[in-house]
Amino acid sequence: MKEIALHILDIVENSIRAESTTIEINIFEYKTNDQLVIQIKDNGKGMDTEILEKVCDPFYSTKTVRRIGIGLSMLKQAAQRAGGTLQIDSTPGKGTTITATFQYSNIDRQPLGDMASTIVTILLSNPDIRVIYHHQTDGDFFTFDSNVIKSILEGVSIRSPEVIQFIKDMIRERKNLE
Repeated sequence: MKEIALHILDIVENSIRAESTTIEINIFEYKTNDQLVIQIKDNGKGMDTEILEKVCDPFYSTKTVRRIGIGLSMLKQAAQRAGGTLQIDSTPGKGTTITATFQYSNIDRQPLGDMASTIVTILLSNPDIRVIYHHQTDGDFFTFDSNVIKSILEGVSIRSPEVIQFIKDMIRERKNLE
């Protein structure tokens, strides 16, 4: 994967397979501390200790169709290449939190990528899931919550082209709803 946004999309797909109804994506860009932190939290099935020990092994997967699970192992490698780490916290029945840290200025750090398209892709394929996206930089804080958008829409589909374009623009400009 060439950008971090694609890793995020892959992890969110795992969260959806784990029957999550709420997925929270947090991005913390701290240039002054030379750190980029990506965190994905879900309220899905969670993982037990046995699965947690194997989950970053590219030859282990809980999927029955494709017996390879390279998503988390690739994110772990990307973080380590950029002087960072990957941490996974999970509780069966409560959900999972995945946190990847990167040295912001590391030449091997992948670019963040197009988060607006990532969020829209999640919403288009899973309109009933609540997606919360926070993006914090040294001097700015942006929040997107699909439930807030849905409440404003008053019955208009979140999949409508006009709504999708509005969401993309809002995320790209990091313009909070007032």
